[in-house]
Amino acid sequence: MASATPQQKRLTLIACILGSATVFIDGTIVNVALADIRSDLNAGLATQQWVVEAYLLTLGSLILIGGSLSDHLGRRRVFAFGTAAFGATSLLCAVAPNAEFLIAARALQGVAGAILVPGTLALIMSVFPEDERGRAIGTWTAWTGVATVIGPLAGGVLLGVGSWRWVFGISLIPVAATLFLIPRALPAELDQPSEPGRLDFLGAVLCALGLAGLVFALIQQPTKGWRDPQVAVSLVVAAVMLPAFVWHEHRTSSPMVPLSMFRVRNFAVGNVATFFTYAGLGAAIFLIVLYLQQIGGWSALGAGFVLLPVTVLMFLLSSRFGALADRIGPRPLMGAGPIVAGTGLLLLLRIDQDPSYVTELLPGVALFGLGLAMTVAPLTATVLADVDERDAGIASAVNNAIARVAGLVAIAAIGAIVASQYDARLMEALGGTGEQPAVRAAVGALGSRPFAVEVPPGKHSLALRYEDSWFPVGVAVSLLSIIALSVFAWRFRPANSET
Repeated sequence: MASATPQQKRLTLIACILGSATVFIDGTIVNVALADIRSDLNAGLATQQWVVEAYLLTLGSLILIGGSLSDHLGRRRVFAFGTAAFGATSLLCAVAPNAEFLIAARALQGVAGAILVPGTLALIMSVFPEDERGRAIGTWTAWTGVATVIGPLAGGVLLGVGSWRWVFGISLIPVAATLFLIPRALPAELDQPSEPGRLDFLGAVLCALGLAGLVFALIQQPTKGWRDPQVAVSLVVAAVMLPAFVWHEHRTSSPMVPLSMFRVRNFAVGNVATFFTYAGLGAAIFLIVLYLQQIGGWSALGAGFVLLPVTVLMFLLSSRFGALADRIGPRPLMGAGPIVAGTGLLLLLRIDQDPSYVTELLPGVALFGLGLAMTVAPLTATVLADVDERDAGIASAVNNAIARVAGLVAIAAIGAIVASQYDARLMEALGGTGEQPAVRAAVGALGSRPFAVEVPPGKHSLALRYEDSWFPVGVAVSLLSIIALSVFAWRFRPANSET
């Protein structure tokens, strides 16, 4: 662990929060600007889609490489480079003269984010002693959670006073602040590699291609369905490249991801628990927002505001629960937190097609947020606690990659379950009309794309009957994922025990 004064610790945490928050904000802030981008650049719907997906694709597929670079080249150095690159690519987005340039700049912005993010938790692990990490990670979790939600709100304000270019240009402010803090706050010894040795270039290529195939397929599946050639080919690429990556890592003398980390019980169990946590979280958020928009007729902004209590509770309580976990251990919080969150999800099953916010939505959402606040910070700290500090960058990247993929997997799984039931139910509802070729084609199209936002003209009432049935299915999947974590919580060992 690097030697650091209390002031250095505080400023290091601020720098890590600013850097990570900038990346997370840019994942959501652009959503409210898509219509303006389309109009200003004379672009089509495909441009809107790729402005979002190019960023998510490169960020998700390269994050393990970013963690490895942090360990091999020095955490402070890589963090500074990633931050500067993120600022530069944000500027490119802001001055984009056409749609193609903007999409390319967004892809590069995702690359910079993948280099920046994994090092932030590794830096916290390097600077804070074990008995202070829970609170520090809880504070990081609270602020980055706020950043994710505040993105659309900030984007709306910027569009009101300027143009969509301000949505990207605003990133230069926190980037500049982070670059100012890095040489003044982070100990210089963090420029030294924690994991000397050559870089695993072949492993990096296999990992990037495998994760890119998986992430792309999971992003596309909810609206295009499993039968779409792009989805199928991407899954094949992932199915070939990811096992090849694991095989290569097992054989090479300098692996990008040391597989020995997974022999550390808390790291292995913790990452399984992370998958279930973020699968439940991602599915719940997706379902609540989609249900309120498609069934309740709420605006996108209004549906987003419904989840504000989750962010407020995580912001206010994450650092406190992290500090409590430092004192009493993570098991009690990680055992009780999922039960509280699951109770909130059960309460949401009461909502109807015109739900009351105060009596139907707020109690469930608040309990869900409280349960997450009890769970997330202790879980993250526990996952990383027993990993060798020299591998903290790649360990953080593995945990981050699992969290990002988990929500996409959960949404795809819900889609598959619903689609398997959809055709028969809707054909039964249609009666004799369902035998008409045009109607059969429409039913097949909807069944293969269970979460497509667009509904064929004249089919709204049928779509409501269908969507009203998928919400309980989705909540059940989310609930099972959350409750599974409560079981895994008791599989953790005390800190620094590998057996």
